[in-house]
Amino acid sequence: MRQSLGIRLPYVFACVCMLWSSFVVGTSEVRAQAWAAKLFQETHHDFGTVSRNAKTEYAFVLENCFEEDIHISSVRSSCGCTTPIVAKNTIKSWEKGQILAQFNTRSFIGTKTAMITVVIDRPYYAEVQLTVGGTIRSDVVVEPGEIKFGDVEVGTSKTIDLKISYAGRRDWKIVDVRGNSEVLEVRLDDPGRQSNLVTYQMHIRLRDDVPIGNFMDEIFVVTDDPNERDNQFTLPVTARVRPPVTVTPEAIAIGDIHSGESRQYRVIVKAKKPFSIASIACEDERFAFTPTNGEKTAHVIPFTFKGQLSEGEKPASVHQRVRFVTSLGEEVEATVTARLVH
Repeated sequence: MRQSLGIRLPYVFACVCMLWSSFVVGTSEVRAQAWAAKLFQETHHDFGTVSRNAKTEYAFVLENCFEEDIHISSVRSSCGCTTPIVAKNTIKSWEKGQILAQFNTRSFIGTKTAMITVVIDRPYYAEVQLTVGGTIRSDVVVEPGEIKFGDVEVGTSKTIDLKISYAGRRDWKIVDVRGNSEVLEVRLDDPGRQSNLVTYQMHIRLRDDVPIGNFMDEIFVVTDDPNERDNQFTLPVTARVRPPVTVTPEAIAIGDIHSGESRQYRVIVKAKKPFSIASIACEDERFAFTPTNGEKTAHVIPFTFKGQLSEGEKPASVHQRVRFVTSLGEEVEATVTARLVH
């Protein structure tokens, strides 16, 4: 004779509902995680072997290719060897953001790895994991800890000097320095040797024919260490080669603007010597610019953007380039983004 298992029908129904609810929630969470992961171009970076005190950092780039704004509520690291920094918490449609991972080479030594968790709370909750790793040498110290040229005007060169100190073998030496020879020139002075301390003076020159733009690269210092894992370390190199004429800001994010609403902004066009604005070119008639007169080293140019959507037209994104031509024969561009809503 078959016996009842003692489960009442309403209870069975409740269990089925709970299972279905869990399935739906779980599926939504998986979709949210996959959606958030698509924001990042890459999720792992290896710093390799770096020296003590070297300023070692990496920017994980994310781009919002969706219509909704994305809000990063927090970031955290699984290890004190890495400090995560959010460059901008709210990233509007078609904007880019960064999660900067700073490797703490002053307080940590040896091989270290860290997982950075990026928490997004809008438009949906999701977490994205980024990983970094590297080896920090305890016997090599570099001062200053980075090769940072800063802003350099195009057509000019700049040299930075740094000191490399090694504590260990008296006969330790640097056998090669590798890098981008089209951009950098490196010269090493003869080493100083005292007891078990070896010091080198390194001179890094940024060439005068480097093209305009942001330059980020590395120099690889190769030593005679017998261990292949330790026979080279990297030094980060950054520079920003500026044109004779600049525009600030280069990118303007207006955000959501209602149809019929007008917004006013301004840009500043600058140069080292006086100039005038010859023309302003923009294909979108919804932008109205107020040109300035006369020659000066800085021009403040106001402009207005008016949102316009026809009846029944769907919300739309605006991505427009504006070109400023100067009397110096130079021109610069700024980009403006917006999202039109009813």
